[in-house]
Amino acid sequence: MAKRTKEERLAELLAEVESKKIDELKRTNERLLRQIERLKDRNADLKESVYRAITDGINTLSLPKLKPPSKKKSQKATEEICVPLLSDIQLSKITPDYNTKIAEKRVEQYAQKIVELADLQSSFTSVKKCVVLALGDIVEGELIFPGQSHLIDASLCSQVTVDGPRILYKYFSTLLERFETVDVYWVIGNHGALGGRSRRDYDPETNADRMLGRILDTMFAGEKRIKFIVPDGQNDRNWYTVANLGKKAKFLCFHGDQIRGHAGIPWYGYNKKILGWKSLAANKLMEDFNYAVCGHYHTPTTMYINDTRVWVNGSTESYNTYALEQLASMGRPSQFCLFVKPDKGVTAEYLVNLEE
Repeated sequence: MAKRTKEERLAELLAEVESKKIDELKRTNERLLRQIERLKDRNADLKESVYRAITDGINTLSLPKLKPPSKKKSQKATEEICVPLLSDIQLSKITPDYNTKIAEKRVEQYAQKIVELADLQSSFTSVKKCVVLALGDIVEGELIFPGQSHLIDASLCSQVTVDGPRILYKYFSTLLERFETVDVYWVIGNHGALGGRSRRDYDPETNADRMLGRILDTMFAGEKRIKFIVPDGQNDRNWYTVANLGKKAKFLCFHGDQIRGHAGIPWYGYNKKILGWKSLAANKLMEDFNYAVCGHYHTPTTMYINDTRVWVNGSTESYNTYALEQLASMGRPSQFCLFVKPDKGVTAEYLVNLEE
């Protein structure tokens, strides 16, 4: 027998060691598999025990039978008032995607949405009365800034005597078909002022928004179910009104151009004005209010100033350079619609989207 070389003996030893390692790994693997199987059995037993314990526990419970919801009839004491905000339609204004025709369509759409929301609220309470808070800038005007006549599709005369009366007559007629009574609190906006920067030279009564309100009041003179409250321009209340809908539902209505911002942000101005007006009301120098509503900024929002809730309404317009430049914001075409209980205040609020 030939004598093995050193290399051959080394290779044989390595093979023997490798074989032992493999055998050891096999035994370890078999042991782990047996442990896994035992754990699976133990887990299955545990699940079965838990399931039986839960089942036995449930079976010992005495559960009451479920009753279907009862239909409760609306009671007079729970009646709500529908309170839509209407502002910043700016009839005849032209932007890349806005004009009188689009404005008319959105105002009609808004009236239908108000009816739908009132029907929704009526599923659990009675909603027979509507109070519209018209907050100004219903018309676009014609002399607010130089060159404005090139950015409108109808004259101021047409806005006030033709398009405005036609569009809003349909709006209020739709509401009268749904509600037993409609009250309209009407305040003026800055776009209705004549003379641009020289507006102070005009009589305060001379405002296109106010003219339109008077015309609508005359158009509905034969309909006793609708009432227009339009402040005249001959006293300190020519720019605002307070809609008193109940002890806890008094709304201060103003357009919003009275608010001056700080560093381009109007919210500081709201804080200053609302607190100041509340102080005057506390001293009997103006009528008290629980809420405040306005428009002007075309960006719908709401805020609390101490215990006074404020709503800033949107616009039916879909593009507004003022909001973009001044607020770095661009609100979608929208209007707020609130529901109110006279003895409790606002109970529900909706932001009505008017995009197509």
